[in-house]
Amino acid sequence: MNTKKKNAAPTMKDVALEAGVALGTVSKVINGLPVGASYRLRVEEAIQKLDYHVNSYAQGLKSNKTYTVALLIPNTYNPFFARLVYEINIALLKRKYRMLLCTTDFDSKLEQDYITIAKQNKVDGIIGLTYNPNLQVDESISFVSIDRPMGLHIPCVASDNFAGGQMAVEKLADLGCKNVAFLRVGSALDSEPNKRKAGFENGCLARGLSYEEKIITDGQPISEFEAFFQSHIANGKLEFDGLFCVTDFLAHEVIKMLKNLGLTVPSDVQVIGFDGVRAFGTGDYFCSTIVQPVADIAEMCVSLLLSETMQTKPPLICLPVSYAYGGTTKDSEAFAKFAKKGEAL
Repeated sequence: MNTKKKNAAPTMKDVALEAGVALGTVSKVINGLPVGASYRLRVEEAIQKLDYHVNSYAQGLKSNKTYTVALLIPNTYNPFFARLVYEINIALLKRKYRMLLCTTDFDSKLEQDYITIAKQNKVDGIIGLTYNPNLQVDESISFVSIDRPMGLHIPCVASDNFAGGQMAVEKLADLGCKNVAFLRVGSALDSEPNKRKAGFENGCLARGLSYEEKIITDGQPISEFEAFFQSHIANGKLEFDGLFCVTDFLAHEVIKMLKNLGLTVPSDVQVIGFDGVRAFGTGDYFCSTIVQPVADIAEMCVSLLLSETMQTKPPLICLPVSYAYGGTTKDSEAFAKFAKKGEAL
């Protein structure tokens, strides 16, 4: 008979006594190891009856693991960041790990504070999409960076941003654009997404397109883009017939500005964004876009972070991107369907 003290949490020993099996048998069932069917059934019934829960923290102390990974991300307001959080959590859950979510809101000091907090909580590693140029990461902590190279000892996972920028220009050229513009908001921090601009320029040179660039830094008013457009309108017509926005989020703002100026997308000007953000409800792409393989990025980050067999981890892994139509370009068949329905943006 189980004489466990009232109100105390049940232990594996209690489960073994209730099931009438050895403690090792309970351990095998909990850890998914093979045991006889009758023994497994008895243990599972005892677990349910006693409402036993595995003490993962105690398990972690024994194995020198907490089965917890910290994720540093600017916010979950941006749809791309939100999708990244979701996919990383899924990748961790598949491996029976938990995620400690740390949203930094682009605060450099908070990023450093979270590194300290994660270390104090003895997480098994950190995945970070960070913006602090002076971020200090102890080499004793496993760390994987997203989009930003941070040294040879920290792997960086990113999309092929250069190829994405070039892909966007080639698509605009294929759709008849002759004069295009590159629009960007971002920090001065050296990061992989900066290569979108180089890819854009390379594509323009390869296709012989005329182009201009409007780049503002974080903190500057986004209204500067509207002023930029106004300075390039003559007789009610925008000089550019194609725009490449560095993110879908920026494309969203730009499309609103163009509407305010009496311009129609894609009839007057075609727009391509970057990220692959989908609209809520329908799941359609918000705009024609260069799609980042978010699920693959998440899987690669988690795999690199938790790998115990890889002695030397690559400093940079670039994953392929793809183009997707989203209603803001004149892709023949797709655009024809939108135009017929009167759905041009």
